[in-house]
Amino acid sequence: MDVLIVEDEKHNASKLKRKLQLLNREIEVLGVTETIEETVNWLKYHGEPDLIFLDIELSDGQSFEIFQRIKVNCPIIFTTAYDEFALKAFELNSIDYLLKPIKEEDLSRAFDKLDHMRHALGAKSGNNIVGIEKLLEDLKLNVANSQPKRERFLSKMGQRLVSVDIHDIAYFFSRNKISHIRTKSGKDFVVDYNMDEIQQMLDNKRFFRLNRQVISSIDSIEKTNFYFNNKLKINLVPAFEDEVLVSRERASDYKKWMGE
Repeated sequence: MDVLIVEDEKHNASKLKRKLQLLNREIEVLGVTETIEETVNWLKYHGEPDLIFLDIELSDGQSFEIFQRIKVNCPIIFTTAYDEFALKAFELNSIDYLLKPIKEEDLSRAFDKLDHMRHALGAKSGNNIVGIEKLLEDLKLNVANSQPKRERFLSKMGQRLVSVDIHDIAYFFSRNKISHIRTKSGKDFVVDYNMDEIQQMLDNKRFFRLNRQVISSIDSIEKTNFYFNNKLKINLVPAFEDEVLVSRERASDYKKWMGE
């Protein structure tokens, strides 16, 4: 079995490599990458291995971004230091994970589980084995829920700093790769985070990611209408300049958030 290890701490990668060699399962580690960029380039050049061991937190960001930049169909076993509460998504999606420091018995169990899943679903089932897309969404949600939520955001306006209380925020939006806050009174402020980072800082009971451009508070949803191709069209207050649509794939989650 050909394996790729994605791990930004060299000593952790070396330990995992040694433990894999001791398993006697005809495992060959083809490479070790340390960053999102390096991993994407490795996969483009070498193609997919039989299995990837993937650390969630890398030096240049969360490894979720890899799957946004390149399609990955092979099974994934995640390695992480997150606590068990944040990792319930793995159990729900029938995918294994290894908490650091990795123990030999846990590693062996993970391979036994992978062998069983491959036998049941077929070795070429790809994402059907790991449920990767649903897993990542659930994992990001659970990890976000386990983090303290922001009560205010700091914005720089000229030569002064302004603190914006979370209860005054109508929604966040992105324009020209710059993130903004729009308050309930209609004022706009620039914030120094991207939309993915902002999403993780928010209480998901109060805020919802409508699309890549907009994260809205529940108080700012003025109207929701059915739209073409099972999408939803959202009217916000204060009004947003562009059309705000929730995709067909996100519509069900939006309805649950709204209280359907």
